[in-house]
Amino acid sequence: MALRVFGLNIIKTNRTLLHNAVKTNGASNSQAVAMAPYATQVTVQATPAAVQKQKVSKAMKAYLERANEHDEFMKTQHLEFQIGKRHLANMMGADAETFTQQDIDEAIAYLFPSGLFDKSARPAMRTPEEVFPARKAAEFDETGRPFHSMFYTGKPNFFQLLHDIVKETHKLYDLEERMLRRGNKPDENQKIETAGFQLLPKEQLERMLVEHIADIEYLNFTNTMERLISSPYAYKSKAFIERFLKPLIDQSKQLEVPKPKIDGDGRQYITTYECLRKTARADVTVRLPGTGKITINGHDISYFTDEQNKEQLLFPLSFSSMLGKVDVEANVEGGGPSGQSGAIRWGIAMSLRSFVDQEMIESMRLAGLLTRDYRRRERKKFGQEGARRKYTWKKR
Repeated sequence: MALRVFGLNIIKTNRTLLHNAVKTNGASNSQAVAMAPYATQVTVQATPAAVQKQKVSKAMKAYLERANEHDEFMKTQHLEFQIGKRHLANMMGADAETFTQQDIDEAIAYLFPSGLFDKSARPAMRTPEEVFPARKAAEFDETGRPFHSMFYTGKPNFFQLLHDIVKETHKLYDLEERMLRRGNKPDENQKIETAGFQLLPKEQLERMLVEHIADIEYLNFTNTMERLISSPYAYKSKAFIERFLKPLIDQSKQLEVPKPKIDGDGRQYITTYECLRKTARADVTVRLPGTGKITINGHDISYFTDEQNKEQLLFPLSFSSMLGKVDVEANVEGGGPSGQSGAIRWGIAMSLRSFVDQEMIESMRLAGLLTRDYRRRERKKFGQEGARRKYTWKKR
């Protein structure tokens, strides 16, 4: 009854509005359904007899404009990617319909060879989704009402993540209290091993959340995750925790360190074969204990005349604090002084693993001493003076 009286009062005080609304009601009802949800106006029924029209919020209009521009841009990029893929398939004599991403990478490596060591600097062709960052979906409806309860924090996805982590932590706390009252203990066999993992770095977390976060906010994320992982019942939330863990490429744990052998003098030694750098090939033997003697093809370190090549040899010994404690014997062939010194350096570093502790091995790996250097001289290109240098252009 109260609603009916309220409606009659509105009709009496707004007769002109009512007549105009009734005239346009029949024509606008069918249009409103077709225009939603991307219409510029939204039809809202205020009373059974009156119809009002509210304008879409400016935020929604701006979002729709940006979304349309982004969609058109991505369509163009998809079209260009398909054209480039078809051209590559035709040049390689393959079927464009079955040409996979691996085929694209191999074709580019063959047609555009590059000697650049960093793979991200080499020519590449990827799908637009991999090249261009993802965009957040609309966070509010046509009238401007936000979907997310944490919309006004400015970073709803990040703060929702913190809320979920704290929620999981409280669940584990409650579980731990119940188990203590019953006298039960956590299962040690199901304990989460985080030795070979680390939390997602800030850049990867930002891509996951599609939001930019500050350093202090990332620190809050790491602290809350460490608190969750430290719980004795963390294995109950294993699926949740593994979403934010990244495996470490730990060469020191993947590669087995060889055990040293004993020579006729009772000294420990280890020999590393197939030490490669450019076209040089070397075999390196390290003996402990020693006096710091270095022998290269029957000569001492003066085998290399350039000081830089000598420093290359001594760097792994000085880095591991083994200079003057071991003897080095190397046989090397092929290549020039730079390639030979690089091959011997890698062989010395790999042999020293058998005489240092695990912490030093990890430090050597992080310093790049255990990583093979595959860089080579970049070949000359057809129609150019060199690998990169172009011929001088003359107008006449």
